[in-house]
Amino acid sequence: MVQWVTGVAVVLALAVAPAQRQQVLVSAAASLADVMATLARRYEMQTGVRVVVNTGASNTLARQITAGAAVDLFVSADEAQMDAVRAEVVSGTRVPLLSNQLVVAVAADRPRRMRSVRDLLDPSYRRIAIGDPAAVPAGVYTKAYLEKLGIWREVSKKVVPSASVRVALATVENGATEAAIVYRTDLATTRRAMMAFAVPLPDGPRIVYPAAVIATGHNRAGATRLLAWLQGDQAMKVFVNAGFIRGR
Repeated sequence: MVQWVTGVAVVLALAVAPAQRQQVLVSAAASLADVMATLARRYEMQTGVRVVVNTGASNTLARQITAGAAVDLFVSADEAQMDAVRAEVVSGTRVPLLSNQLVVAVAADRPRRMRSVRDLLDPSYRRIAIGDPAAVPAGVYTKAYLEKLGIWREVSKKVVPSASVRVALATVENGATEAAIVYRTDLATTRRAMMAFAVPLPDGPRIVYPAAVIATGHNRAGATRLLAWLQGDQAMKVFVNAGFIRGR
């Protein structure tokens, strides 16, 4: 049975059927949508095991898991949302799978280059989209970085909080904002936005995408095998080609 919550399919925990043992349900952060779709197809071709990928804001996915969604594997965009489902994580399976980098995105048809994130204080940047800093990992990372620079108070007056990092990027693509702070990997998914500035890795926040097997799922063994495969060289090459960084 499938229950729809805010437009996302959540598979409820029911009796395990044979077909369910031949698939793995993965809940993954929105910024992983494209690369996980690619890897799911590749894994199925190699193993015959179907990988169903449910993507969305990490905080939304975490709430679904704590509500009992039958998720086999969770890949969050930050540690906090994985901490939120700690009780549902299978002991010993949590790993720092990936990392990423914050960038400032602007519309491709209105290209700009920035010397630093401080350029966002310029009056020409009237609206700046970020993930909701109260919940969305990309927004949490962004707020922490801007606080470190001492400019959060000023920039926050221009901030347009977004439900996910992909929604933030969409506001730049459709002209609703002058800039968005997103992940570098998000820019690989669009031709309508470009990078104006990349936050240097040594200066930016430590971005961690933790992954773990979830106890409420139907296929713990399958999720364990998939997680091991995702950490392997073949899958990691796909992640790196998409702009992600091996977990650090």
